[in-house]
Amino acid sequence: MWRGARTANEKKIRNAAFLRTRIEFICSFFAEDEVDEIWITFPDPHPGKRNSNKRLTCPWFLNRYRRFLKNKGLIHLKTDNTELYNYTKLLVEKNNLRIIKSTSDLYGDKPEDEILSIRTHYENLYLKEGLKINYLSFMLEKNMIIEDDISKF
Repeated sequence: MWRGARTANEKKIRNAAFLRTRIEFICSFFAEDEVDEIWITFPDPHPGKRNSNKRLTCPWFLNRYRRFLKNKGLIHLKTDNTELYNYTKLLVEKNNLRIIKSTSDLYGDKPEDEILSIRTHYENLYLKEGLKINYLSFMLEKNMIIEDDISKF
């Protein structure tokens, strides 16, 4: 987080925010329709069916993000955890959300977007271990309540 904030300052990027807080309080920091995109990079995957309601991409969190995300705002998920990626992708598909990009091997697919080519320290470690990076981006619509109808995960 420190490195990202420093880079944003050095490059005079004024439309980025870095916030360290408990995720349950996220709606307290943003006004309605204030945010265009949310990046969820390498979160705790909370493996197993019993923990799926703790994932940052579960319906409870997605419905909270709708409060401050602009209509058709973007959610980006970058993870080395295949279970989290598959869970989120299935949830997005079951709720008929528009997928912008989905890949289970981001760097094998050679990202065209400069932003997608940015790697974190831990991401480089994962790649050195031979792990693949999953990436999913999708639109979240304001008027659509996200339902949890995927009992598989």
